Amino acid sequence: MKRALLTLVCLLGFQTIFFAGNVSDTIYINSGQGLFVNGKQMPCKGFNSTPTYENRNAQLSVGIMDTLVLTIVNNDTILHGFDIRGISGYKDTLQQGDTLEVTFHSSTPRVCIYYDHINYPNNAYMGLAGILAVGANANTYYWNIKDHQSDWNDSIASGGVVDWLDYYPDYFTINGLSNPDINSDTTARVEGNIGDTILIFMANTGQAEHSIHFHGYHCEILYSTSSSMHAGRIKDTFPLKRMEGYLLRLVPHQTGEYPVHDHNLLSITGGGLYPFGMFLTILIQ
Repeated sequence: MKRALLTLVCLLGFQTIFFAGNVSDTIYINSGQGLFVNGKQMPCKGFNSTPTYENRNAQLSVGIMDTLVLTIVNNDTILHGFDIRGISGYKDTLQQGDTLEVTFHSSTPRVCIYYDHINYPNNAYMGLAGILAVGANANTYYWNIKDHQSDWNDSIASGGVVDWLDYYPDYFTINGLSNPDINSDTTARVEGNIGDTILIFMANTGQAEHSIHFHGYHCEILYSTSSSMHAGRIKDTFPLKRMEGYLLRLVPHQTGEYPVHDHNLLSITGGGLYPFGMFLTILIQ
């Protein structure tokens, strides 16, 4: 078994005292057939919570000051890697059947992206990239945004070469699902009441750029992977470059059901069909 150890300390002036605990979790690197809207299937990979492949990556969550002891098992037939974007000390590799253990700790709320850095961006594009959330509350939601160019997955899965300068995705998902199925995902479809403090951990783990737009509400940026200067901004639209993310705080001021979608209308399609892409709704009672 390989082992990597890193303690991440981010002090932003918090004076609250937190009592740390330990959390253990295991994820598996799997290959399988991803099922998309209109019945489209294509080879994909994922960091899953069981040894069985599913479109959705395991959602990792840890409390402020808690320590996450994470075990990664390579259940695939080829070499893979594990890293946490933007944080040094985690990058390591796993041969077929190998196991890696890492320890993660943070003292401030944030969104992190864990991913396979081997043969980047191919393995991450195939699905091996997920969200590690720090500081979730009782009203927390997760949006792991991905995109695929359907005729590429077979090529990459068989070891072929693709030209990323000629990338034109045609399937778009949140947590591995598209509209209307995404609205059945209780970890993604925001529901709440006026005055609730709702947290949304959002990351673009695809290879296209996206711009997520809220109707009806504005959100405050609590954390941005790209710049600390983004924190405190209150907006209704959040541009997301590749492998970047936000931690957002939403405090609803009105009731209703309002859409959230990518401003790039192509991303609201799936296989050329509208609106079977990156589109879901917020329901406030």
